[in-house]
Amino acid sequence: MSSLPEPLPEPAVDEIQLEQVFAALSDPLRMEIVRRLLLESDAFDHTCGWFGFDRPKSTLTHHFKVLREAGVTRQRQYGLERRSQVRVDDLDRRFPGLLELVKAS
Repeated sequence: MSSLPEPLPEPAVDEIQLEQVFAALSDPLRMEIVRRLLLESDAFDHTCGWFGFDRPKSTLTHHFKVLREAGVTRQRQYGLERRSQVRVDDLDRRFPGLLELVKAS
């Protein structure tokens, strides 16, 4: 049985700050990334290519980094690609109801 790669650096659950989460979600593209992960994904990580955004890779890398560093998403490195998922349990514990608002937006 293989184990998952370790997540890239991210804040611990108790270190996630609402101001940073709001700042990360204030960008329309980042909000769309999180909404799509919440509404359209299964319980597995997704690569940047899964979204089909017509943006330079460097731009997408920046947006995913902002989300990860704010504690909104978790990223793991699989070879040359990074895969992302929303930290649903962590965010629900820290800020109950927040992700429901994101889904509804």
